[in-house]
Amino acid sequence: MSDAKPKLLIVEDDAGLQRQLRWAYEGYEILTAGDREGAIAMLRAEEPAVVTLDLGLPPDPDGTSEGFAVLETILALKPDTRVIVASGHGERESMLRAISMGAWDFYQKPIDIDALGLIVARAFHVHALETENRRLAARADSGTALGGIVTGSPEMLKVTRTIERVAPADVSVMLLGASGTGKELLARGLHDASRRKGEFVAINCAAIPETLLESELFGHEKGAFTGAVKTTEGKIEQAQGGTLFLDEIGDVPLPLQVKLLRFLQERVVERIGGRKPIAVDTRVVCATHQDIDAMVAAGTFREDLYYRLAEIVVRIPSLAERPGDAGLLARHLLHKHATAMKLGNKSFAPDALEAIDAWHWPGNVRELENRVKRAAIMADGKMVTAADLDLALAEGAGPINLKAVREAADRRAIVQALSRTDGNISGTARLLGISRPTLYDLMKAYDLQP
Repeated sequence: MSDAKPKLLIVEDDAGLQRQLRWAYEGYEILTAGDREGAIAMLRAEEPAVVTLDLGLPPDPDGTSEGFAVLETILALKPDTRVIVASGHGERESMLRAISMGAWDFYQKPIDIDALGLIVARAFHVHALETENRRLAARADSGTALGGIVTGSPEMLKVTRTIERVAPADVSVMLLGASGTGKELLARGLHDASRRKGEFVAINCAAIPETLLESELFGHEKGAFTGAVKTTEGKIEQAQGGTLFLDEIGDVPLPLQVKLLRFLQERVVERIGGRKPIAVDTRVVCATHQDIDAMVAAGTFREDLYYRLAEIVVRIPSLAERPGDAGLLARHLLHKHATAMKLGNKSFAPDALEAIDAWHWPGNVRELENRVKRAAIMADGKMVTAADLDLALAEGAGPINLKAVREAADRRAIVQALSRTDGNISGTARLLGISRPTLYDLMKAYDLQP
C-alpha cells in the first residue's frame, strides 16, 4: 500500500485562513487555491479526494455565485469528490442549495478547526470505502469476483473470497446466516463462478407445504396421485449440470431428509410413482438461518445428511457486523430504485448517513432496501433525510450536547477503520487521514484497543 498522504484541496481567498487550515491538517497533503481558475487547475492536476470550498471567492467575495460555480464544475469534472462547503452568507439558503447540488457537507463560518477536521476525516473515510467498492464492482464486471456483491468490509470480503475459492470444486456448500444477509445472492455468485453450464435452480423449503415438497424436489409420474395429470420433473432434475439451491434446508421434514440423503450418496433420483432411477449431475448449495448444529444435537436434522451438505460451511455476517457497508449499500440501492422509478437523481442528507451508520439493522439488507425504496418515494426534492428513512432519533434520545456528538462520531469512525485494517495503526491513521500520534491520543481518550 502506498504511503502517500491523502490530498485535501482548500479553496479559500483569505490568505491567513488558508495558512491556518494548511497547518491544522498534518495528516494530509494540502493543496490550496484562491479563486475558481486556480481551484479547477488544481483539481485537474492533483485529483484530490476531498475539497473544502469557501463560497465567497473573487470576483464575488461578498456573495456566493463564484463559489457555487466552482462547486458545479468540480462535481461535473470529478463526481466522486467530497466537497465540504463553508460560508457565512445566508447560511440556510446556501446550505440547502449546496447540498442539493451534491456537496458532501456544509459548515458555517466562523470555522472551528476541530469540528471541520472531523468532517474532513469522515469524508476521506467514506471516499476510501466507495473507491474500494468501485474496484470490487470492476472486478465483478470482468468476471473475476462474485457479481452483484456491494461491500467494502473485510468480513464480507472474506466470505466472497472463500466462495470464489470453492466455486470450481465439486463440493456441497452450506451458507449460514440471518435472514436478509444475501444467502441466495451468494449462492448465485458461487454458481456463476463455477464451471457448471446448467441452470441455477432455487427452492425455498420453508415456503412449500410438507405434502408437496417431495414432488417439487423429486418430481412425479403421471397418475402417481390425484391431480398428477402428467409426468413432471423435479427441481433436482431441472438443475442437471447446474446448481440446486435449497434455501431454509432446516425446514425439510425428517422423512424427506432420508430421500435427500440417498440422492446425495447415489446421485440418482426416483420420481414419485416411478421405479426407474434417474442419474443426475447436480451441485447442491443449501442455506438456513437456523442453528443447524443445535438441530443435529436435538435430532431434528440428520447428522449424516448434515455432513453430506456441509462439506464447506460459510458463515455470513449480519449487516451490523460489516462496518461501512450499510452506507455503501444504501447509496447503491437509492440510485437503483430512483432510476427504476424515474425519480431523478437522489442523494442522502448528512443526517440520513449518520442514522444509517448508527442503526443496528435487525432485518439486514432486506430491511435496508425496504427503507431506502420507501424513502426514495417519500422524500421531498433530491435529498433523502433520516426522517424519510424513519430513522430519526426520538425526542430526548439523542446526544446531550455537541461534544457528545463529536465523541460518538470519532469513536464510530475509529472502530470502523480499525476493523477495515485488521487493527493496523498506520493503515488506520491513513484511512482516517490523521497522524499516528493523533490516532493514539484518540484511542486512549476513548479507551479503544486495536
